[in-house]
Amino acid sequence: MRSTLLRKSIAAFLGLTLTFSLAACTSGGGAGGQTATDAGTVTEASGSGDEASENVTIKVGANITPHSEILEQAKPILAEKGITLEIVQLEDSITPNTGVIEGSLDANYFQHVPYLEQFNLENGSDLVSIGAIHYEPFGIYAGKTTDLAALPDGATVAVPNNVTNEARALLLLAQEGLLTLKDDAGINATIEDIVENPKNIQFKELAPEQLVAALPDVDVAVINGNYAIEGGLHVSQALAVEANDGLAATTYGNIIATSPAKANDPALLTLVEVLQSEEISSYINSTYDGAVVPLN
Repeated sequence: MRSTLLRKSIAAFLGLTLTFSLAACTSGGGAGGQTATDAGTVTEASGSGDEASENVTIKVGANITPHSEILEQAKPILAEKGITLEIVQLEDSITPNTGVIEGSLDANYFQHVPYLEQFNLENGSDLVSIGAIHYEPFGIYAGKTTDLAALPDGATVAVPNNVTNEARALLLLAQEGLLTLKDDAGINATIEDIVENPKNIQFKELAPEQLVAALPDVDVAVINGNYAIEGGLHVSQALAVEANDGLAATTYGNIIATSPAKANDPALLTLVEVLQSEEISSYINSTYDGAVVPLN
C-alpha cells in the first residue's frame, strides 16, 4: 500500500514538473509575447523587421489636378513594394507646406523649387526637395482678346499674385514681345523690373486658382498649367506657351517636398522613384495633352 502511494506521489510530481516546463516555454515563444533577458528581467517582444517594412504608410498632400491624379497611378505600384500611400487633397498653396512642418503630412506634391524657397524665406522654414517629377507650362489664355497681335493699348492682363509665379508670367509675356524686363530680372522678376511696356498693359494680380474665372473680365490671363486644366482649358487653346527648352522648364519642375528629417526616408525616396518611372511618364503624356510634361 505504501509502495503504491509512493509511486502515485512520484507520478504527480513529474506531471507538475512537466506542466511548469511547458508553461515556461509557451510564455517566451509567442510573437508579441514576453521574452526573458540574460539579466532575468522581462521585456515586451516586438514584431519582426520584415513585417514592419511591409506595412509603411506615407501621407502626401497634393493639389487635385494633376498631382493627386498622378499619385493615384502610383498607389498600386507602391502597394506592391509594401508602401501604403494616403493622398490628402488640398487646393491652396499654403496648407501642403504647413502640414509637412507640423507633421500631419510626410511630404507634398504641388510646387516648384522657387516657390518652396520663397515659402521658406517668408516663414522661416527649411523644407527641401527630394526630386522633380513634372513641368506644367504656363500659358496665355484668351479673355476679351483672342489674338495677342490685337492686344489693345491699356489691355488688362491677369497674372498670379505670388512672387515666383508672377515672375514666371512676366517672363512669358516678355518671351512674346509684349514687354521687356531688366537683363538681370530672371526668375525674380517683378512688375518694377519692366523697362518697356509698349501696350501700356495694366496688371490684375489674382490668386492662381482665380485666374480662369477672371477670363471674361480681362483681355488675357497668364495661367498656371494645373489651374488651366482644372478650369477646363487645354494647352492647345493657349495663345502662347512657355518654351519647353527655356528657363521655365529647367526651373519650375514640380517636386516632392518634405522636411530635412525625412529627406532620406526610404518610403519617400521610393515614391520619387515610382513617380519618375516610365510607367508614370507614359500616363502623364497620354492624359494631359501637353499641359503636364514629365521631366524624366
